[in-house]
Amino acid sequence: MNVLPRRQFIGQCCAAVGATGMMSALSALRATAAAASIPSGNNLPGTAADVASDYRALVCIFLNGGNDSSNLIVPYDSTGYAAYASARTALALPQSTLLALAPKTSDGRLFGLHPATGELKNLFDAGKLAILANVGTLVEPTTVSQYKAQSVKLPPQLFSHNDQQAQWQSSIPDQPFKTGWGGRMADLVNSLNTNSAVSMSMTLNGVNSFQVGNLISQLSVQPASTSSPKGGPVAFARTSGGNNANRYQAQKDLFAASQSNLFGAAFGTLSTNAIGNSDALAAALASTGTISTSFPATTLGNQLKSIAYLISAAGSLKLKRQVFFARVGGWDTHADQVDADVSLGAHAGLLQQVSQAMNAFYNATVELGCANQVTTFTASDFGRTFTSNGDGSDHGWGGHHLVLGGGVKGGDIYGKMPSPVVNGPDDTGLGRWIPTTSVDEYGATLARWFGVSESNLPVAFPNIGRFAKPNLGFLA
Repeated sequence: MNVLPRRQFIGQCCAAVGATGMMSALSALRATAAAASIPSGNNLPGTAADVASDYRALVCIFLNGGNDSSNLIVPYDSTGYAAYASARTALALPQSTLLALAPKTSDGRLFGLHPATGELKNLFDAGKLAILANVGTLVEPTTVSQYKAQSVKLPPQLFSHNDQQAQWQSSIPDQPFKTGWGGRMADLVNSLNTNSAVSMSMTLNGVNSFQVGNLISQLSVQPASTSSPKGGPVAFARTSGGNNANRYQAQKDLFAASQSNLFGAAFGTLSTNAIGNSDALAAALASTGTISTSFPATTLGNQLKSIAYLISAAGSLKLKRQVFFARVGGWDTHADQVDADVSLGAHAGLLQQVSQAMNAFYNATVELGCANQVTTFTASDFGRTFTSNGDGSDHGWGGHHLVLGGGVKGGDIYGKMPSPVVNGPDDTGLGRWIPTTSVDEYGATLARWFGVSESNLPVAFPNIGRFAKPNLGFLA
């Protein structure tokens, strides 16, 4: 179990367990789910067989800062590559280094992956990884002519990190932020979790907008580390010396005490639930077996390793649905994006980290016997400009994303790849592609697989009726 100083714990438990925590004490009061201790006599084997046959999990990997996906998936045919190299100039990857793809369906063009993503290439070839082309925030379907004429509603504050992160994670850009689509999905399917001991919604990288719900609160969990190979819940540091158990109980009693002040009551409720979640989750993780799959000791690798152990504990925690959030930063590559050696540079290192970590995670789900029941997907603020600023790329709009899992109809590219021409039919300027697939369509396809009913899709995605493809077809 990871331990934190008391003040840091209070900050984390109230931020993570209480949805947006102190940002909305009233919301947190109705949002917190009571944390029950694990029933006595419950076996906690933590084996592959412990994951229920009707279990399903969604794992969001957020690439914080805006991934330059135009260098993740690159035109490979002669015409497309020539246009790519002309526009990208210093950012262009040598054609000979690209990992050629052979998608099951084709629009006549050829594409290749970045040379640092060999594991992703293998997963794509094996039919476990799908590519989603040109996804982004939209209020309604938009063309270049409509964009230039300002005849359609556009997401506010385009190209702004904070705004686009919130809009990606909410999928409702035309309204002030209230909840995220991960949180709304959790609200809708949580009834499938019988006698749950902890929240079904867990974050491995701090508070986020994606998991904010009206009923279900996100639980902050520490990623795996050298000192804690499975990761684990945030917990109080027991004060040194003396009667630590009594001191710990006294702290819990203080939080559980009746409060006349509404804010104080909300704080106490959140803290009490956080402690209950922490104790129950720690007990469950302690009883899981060891996963033999090797994970890279990277920021994302450690988060996904911990998620694998949390999945292995799902049966003992009586969870049949879980939503996880992982995040890795560094994608705001305005400078030092590439190196003369394309295997180096900031972007190559980040892509290699994603490739290796996603591959290890998929292998771990195979080991646990639940690969068909876990779907991992990427999200990011936005794509980046197709043109170079000389040393990097700037904030864009639409970008390409990855979906991985045994239930994924992989080995294919879904959606429409943009024309690699600056000021072409998909460009608002500088190679900022107008998304041709909305976050709503992307998320609704995941939600349907996750168990959200057709009638409840508009609850999870209020704007889904504005778009033509509420099911993109990349999941079985």
